[in-house]
Amino acid sequence: MPKAYFDEHPAGFRAAFMRGGASLVARRALAGLRLLTVALALALAGASVPVMADEKLARTRNCFACHQIETKLVGPAWREVAMRYARDPEAELRLARKIREGGAGVWGVIAMAPNPALTESDARVLARWVLSLRPPG
Repeated sequence: MPKAYFDEHPAGFRAAFMRGGASLVARRALAGLRLLTVALALALAGASVPVMADEKLARTRNCFACHQIETKLVGPAWREVAMRYARDPEAELRLARKIREGGAGVWGVIAMAPNPALTESDARVLARWVLSLRPPG
């Protein structure tokens, strides 16, 4: 069994190294550090990871045929929807229901077609995504 050597790092954590390569502890610490670095870089860049994650679902369900993120098309821009419901604690459920059942009169005279084939779970994912599009502030 190889002998382990310990080195105190200036930041105050301990990295264990074994002769012939890094130990499991050091490899896990390095992997965690890489993950933290990526998360920090995404946060500093104002990354839209959650936004992009469910935009794909919206595209596969043809939501973009009537809606856009920034611009009114047939239906309202999703950013407008997110701003309108920003202070509504029931917004996710309300929007999920509207996505599945359709509706009219809230955004003008053009009715939103129902999407009964969409699962309740996917409707909630889409509603959560739309609500995430609200600009900060």
